[in-house]
Amino acid sequence: MFNFGNRMALELFEMDYAALTALPSRKSAEPVSQEERNHLLAQVTEFGCIDHYRGVRISATGKRFYIENARVWNLYDPEGIYTGQAAMFREWTPLEDQPA
Repeated sequence: MFNFGNRMALELFEMDYAALTALPSRKSAEPVSQEERNHLLAQVTEFGCIDHYRGVRISATGKRFYIENARVWNLYDPEGIYTGQAAMFREWTPLEDQPA
């Protein structure tokens, strides 16, 4: 589940904060990209962090955008227990063949 999204993420995903934070993160990727996304998350789990991830994401209205140079890392609570993963990206490109 997404548990945070800044203003830009809300705009890109075309959702308000409540909708974004109720969205399972796997639903932000198109089905054709799901296998790639699963591979990425497994790498992050194994290595703790991955840089330079790129992939297609889809907004609530079906608009597709390509994220680049994303960093994805593991999150741990103060006791060192794994609690999930976080991602950050600054580069994205709308895809022209809208909507999906």
